Amino acid sequence: MGKGVEFLCGAAPPVLSLTGRRNPHISMVSQSAKEIFILGINHQGKAFRPSDWAERLAGVMSQFRPGGPQPGSHLGYSPWCVPTSFGQTKCVIVHRDLRDYDVMAWDFCMNFARDNELQVSENRPVVPDNNGQ
Repeated sequence: MGKGVEFLCGAAPPVLSLTGRRNPHISMVSQSAKEIFILGINHQGKAFRPSDWAERLAGVMSQFRPGGPQPGSHLGYSPWCVPTSFGQTKCVIVHRDLRDYDVMAWDFCMNFARDNELQVSENRPVVPDNNGQ
């Protein structure tokens, strides 16, 4: 896993749990969840760095797609692992079909979130409006 983490984290100082202990802040994901939202905010409320982490994670997962990898499929994101933003917060939406297709790919995404102490939700994040409400 070391090389994958180095690729995803680049030169920024990684926030890793190298002890292998589970992060108590990340709850178990239910088996019925259709989508999982990995937010680029840690449990202390700080933004995760590097700023392009969501695109990097989704890029690594681009080969995992319906029908399997095809020539050129690395040039687009998989529909099962999509980077996006909610307001100013980077996010990756991971669809449960990824788990059904390749459980190790699913585990990679969940372990990335856990090891970097990122917030994970089964619900679409709510973005406050411009008035902070």
